[in-house]
Amino acid sequence: MQKASVSLICLCFSAPLIGVFLTLKRMSLSGDAISHAILPGAAVGFLFSGLSVAAMTIGGMIAGIVVIIMSSVFSRISKSSEESNLAVFYLFSLALGVLIISLNGSNLDLLHFLFGSVFAIGSDTIVLLGICTTVTLIVLSFIARPLILDIVDPLFLESVSKSGPWVHICFMILAVFNLVSSFQAIGTLMAVGIMIIPATSAKFWSYRLTSILAISVFQALISSYVGLIMSFHYNVPCSPAIIISLSTLYLVSFIFGSHKGIIKKFIKGKHYES
Repeated sequence: MQKASVSLICLCFSAPLIGVFLTLKRMSLSGDAISHAILPGAAVGFLFSGLSVAAMTIGGMIAGIVVIIMSSVFSRISKSSEESNLAVFYLFSLALGVLIISLNGSNLDLLHFLFGSVFAIGSDTIVLLGICTTVTLIVLSFIARPLILDIVDPLFLESVSKSGPWVHICFMILAVFNLVSSFQAIGTLMAVGIMIIPATSAKFWSYRLTSILAISVFQALISSYVGLIMSFHYNVPCSPAIIISLSTLYLVSFIFGSHKGIIKKFIKGKHYES
């Protein structure tokens, strides 16, 4: 429980921040695609080194970056949308990863990759998650301003600086790193949930970016705690319990949110006349 708590705390201070920027860039589904695209690389690392955190992390990073590059190249050549090409590559990667694990491992190994095993986390995984959180916070502090400009007005950023493409690439590598680190704890199928769901529900409470970032981290922490308690006391899988808790908070935010909540839209404030 202690190791699981520490690992999830590290995850909650990095993944939701990436999710906020992904949703602002309208790339939520891209995050889901990347989370599945890392599976074959992690599976190859597992094939050669077993449940080695370093091998699976390196393999997952390589696979995620290759899929991003290939989808971008194919979209430029075919003039089709990058998300459609990304969907094709991620489905292929997911199928390939499941095939590799099924041929060279057991059903338990497949379940570990897809749904994680937060209560079996070792010290090396905690170190990886700590490094991921530290790197994410440091890099985001440097690229935050051009990243926000790229989201709000990419043409203006292009006119005043040539950093737009590099900032985008750097951000996408951060997203891959967070997803690779997350799957060690909660699996590839659930990793994107702790990234996207709190980021989406936080928008119902504020329009300020700093507030959205803080609320998304807070909701991720609350849901992780509830998921851990449910898993420990009621013997349910931890990862789905966390995602269900996040989805419940999303529903509460959707209804009661002070910025875009349903109730807020029906309650009109007072109008003053001069």
